[in-house]
Amino acid sequence: MPELPEVETVMRGLEPALVGQTIVEAEIRRPNLRFPFPERFADKLIGRTIVRLERRAKYILAFLDDDTVWLSHLGMTGRFTVFADGENSRNLAEFYFQPGSEDAGQGKHDHVVLSLNNRIKIVYTDPRRFGVMDHFPASDVVSHKLLANLGIEPLGNELNAAYLAEKFLGKKAPLKATLLDQKYIAGLGNIYVCEALFRAGLSPTRKSSTLSNRGKPTAKGEKLVQTIRACLNEAILAGGSTLSDYADANGNEGSFQQRFDVYDREKLPCHKDGCTGTVKRLVQSGRSTFYCPKCQK
Repeated sequence: MPELPEVETVMRGLEPALVGQTIVEAEIRRPNLRFPFPERFADKLIGRTIVRLERRAKYILAFLDDDTVWLSHLGMTGRFTVFADGENSRNLAEFYFQPGSEDAGQGKHDHVVLSLNNRIKIVYTDPRRFGVMDHFPASDVVSHKLLANLGIEPLGNELNAAYLAEKFLGKKAPLKATLLDQKYIAGLGNIYVCEALFRAGLSPTRKSSTLSNRGKPTAKGEKLVQTIRACLNEAILAGGSTLSDYADANGNEGSFQQRFDVYDREKLPCHKDGCTGTVKRLVQSGRSTFYCPKCQK
């Protein structure tokens, strides 16, 4: 499933093609993805100009000129692709898109096809149909059922050692499980939590409460905040991680998977200088956790 860096990368790829443009045609090819599409979804999009895009956790929010929001979640295999002719591609700064053709958006898994007034076509493809789309008033963003219970953004200033100390006080749950709980930190996923914990030298099985000194911040908490930010920012610069289906809006794969220290490296030597350990895998809450038991304590 695409995590925060992948969703951020997709959003940034869509921005130069979408923002300021008007949707002139909208084709919804099936009644649902993971959930049914909103009633009259295509009609609500046609004629609307896209004012700005934002990312909230793993959701992309397109704010429209009638004070409504088009929300998208990529699910497991969702993908947006931008199709543009050569002239339009040259007008879109440093972004390079798939060449436009009559076949664009005609694949069996192309479920949403939008045509813009700049002759660009946006195609949403989702073979497993675990993605989500919704449309609602912009005033409902904070209270929307998919967004209301999300925690802070990990790239913002709200994430600091003091926040971890407050939220993790008395929590006996394993540290990795708490970091993946979206009500505390929104958008963190399995890959980047594994990588951040490795860089911080913290075991995924240690109690979450060990990052709180009676509610006060700790050095371990400060280190973890730094490694979370570093992993996410590096992954965004690398265009995310491609393990199977993920590609950005330009059709390019990410490359951060080439830098994994522990994720998907079971039985391989630890990357940390001076460590003679071997990466191990365990299952926590139904998800694979990769870590080095020798240097992560």
